[in-house]
Amino acid sequence: MMDNNLIIQAENLTPAALAAWREHTGEAFPPAVSPGLWRLPANAVPDADWVTQWCENAQLDCAWVPDARRPTDFGLLAMDMDSTLIAVECIDEIADMLGLKTEVSAITQSAMRGEIEFGESLTRRVALLEGLDAALLQRVYDERVRLTSGAEAMLAHARANGIRTLLVSGGFTFFTERLQQRLGLDHAAANQLEIVHGRLTGRVLGNILDAQGKAEWLLQTAGKLHLDASQTVAIGDGANDLVMMNAAGVSIAFHAKPVVRQQARHSIRFGGLDTVAALLGDRTRG
Repeated sequence: MMDNNLIIQAENLTPAALAAWREHTGEAFPPAVSPGLWRLPANAVPDADWVTQWCENAQLDCAWVPDARRPTDFGLLAMDMDSTLIAVECIDEIADMLGLKTEVSAITQSAMRGEIEFGESLTRRVALLEGLDAALLQRVYDERVRLTSGAEAMLAHARANGIRTLLVSGGFTFFTERLQQRLGLDHAAANQLEIVHGRLTGRVLGNILDAQGKAEWLLQTAGKLHLDASQTVAIGDGANDLVMMNAAGVSIAFHAKPVVRQQARHSIRFGGLDTVAALLGDRTRG
């Protein structure tokens, strides 16, 4: 860890957290390098395991980041949509229009935990939407879809550093296409709902974009941009993001299920998407 820095991010440090640090180390906690961001060289960290638990107790995001890493090391940022770029699960909100949100959400959560295969879960959930007036999709987008905290700051940071963006979702093109246009994303991919005579049929057109499909989109897009996989970043929250995340140079679990946090290179549990910048080697925050 001698070539790594411990990155700690939080809106503030509580007096209790500062007291615990002083009691354990005998020293005051070092000052922030910028608002909400602390960077400690590995040789200044008293005990890695203790620090990890201290951050957990204080609800601070922390990560070991190579000292030499810079945002310009990367050329592609791939992100999941539901519960990552946006703060809701679109299919759950669609189901709510039919009074089926509880039933559909239970299947969604089971899939995100990796308990059932994603393709099966999507087929089951979409089947429950049969007969829904397609016009209600726009209502879901207008009334329910909201960006996750820090999303626009993360995307602005990517653009400023020449990093292309890919929104790749097991959700639906109706939403990814609108978000792509709204946010100026470079690439987007998702599943297409079948609509006949203005109503959902309960089926998806073509092959389901599943976990393997997400990884293929990441690698194919990187290839078109003449990038190596090591120059890519993938952010997700559910088990169906893991293949893509494992294929990327840097993987970031965002407010994710335990199975995802365990396998990701970095994990954001408390902060917003704006905290991604420091994990890519940015020296400032805000």
